[in-house]
Amino acid sequence: MTRRPLSRTLLALMPPVLLSIGLAEAGLVATRELLPPGVLDQSSGPVGDYLQTLGTVYAVLLAFVVFVVWSQFNDARGYVEREANDLVDLYRSARSLPAGSRGRVQQRLSDYVDGVLEREWAAMACGDERAFEELSQLLDNLWDDLHAAEPETECERAVHADMLARFNELSDARTNRLTSAMLKIPLAMNLLLYAGAVIVVGSMYLFGVERAWIHAILTGALAGALSHVLYLIHDLDSCFSGDWQVPLSAFQRVQRYIRGHTGGHPVCS
Repeated sequence: MTRRPLSRTLLALMPPVLLSIGLAEAGLVATRELLPPGVLDQSSGPVGDYLQTLGTVYAVLLAFVVFVVWSQFNDARGYVEREANDLVDLYRSARSLPAGSRGRVQQRLSDYVDGVLEREWAAMACGDERAFEELSQLLDNLWDDLHAAEPETECERAVHADMLARFNELSDARTNRLTSAMLKIPLAMNLLLYAGAVIVVGSMYLFGVERAWIHAILTGALAGALSHVLYLIHDLDSCFSGDWQVPLSAFQRVQRYIRGHTGGHPVCS
């Protein structure tokens, strides 16, 4: 995966983390002003037991969601790599086709790669499913061209059969890639994640910590850590538009390969 610059990651991460810390500290100051110290001292024991239980449940939920979105992100990256590999194999194998079909198939593959890089990738980032139809039609035309090819020699027939199977793998990888771009955490789960973070941080206000600065450090650290994890979940959930997104490099490699191997010598002669 392409490594993102540290400065870019920090610039994207710092605003939500600092904002959450600022809001948490503001709520803490307001709570300490409104509630008498004696009330907070008396509530420390029950609040500690409550927060221990709530924190454990919420930590398990966060760990589960992080695992899910990280797995989905890696799956999406795998689909992209697999699709790119299938494209290279098809383009290379197309050299075995009869001269009349060879150029058409290779041109379809070249147009498909250009279309993914120039239009479809941006459409995945914004969730525009209508933009996928153009390249779906292009794949249908490629399938027709492959079926229309009439291999003559035993070598051509063997490679042609492999190309038909490889095309199906390409189509499956494309479908999985598009599905992963549309897959998002449900709204109900997002509400639970953010509401849980607010409740956990808010529970810190009810502890009777004598020194305000210690209370502020504990509350701010918890708010910052939770906002960091929530940012990570949100970013990985947007695997084609987030700060740490699936890179274009696999399709760019295919594009460079095609441009450097235009035409080529027939495989079967």
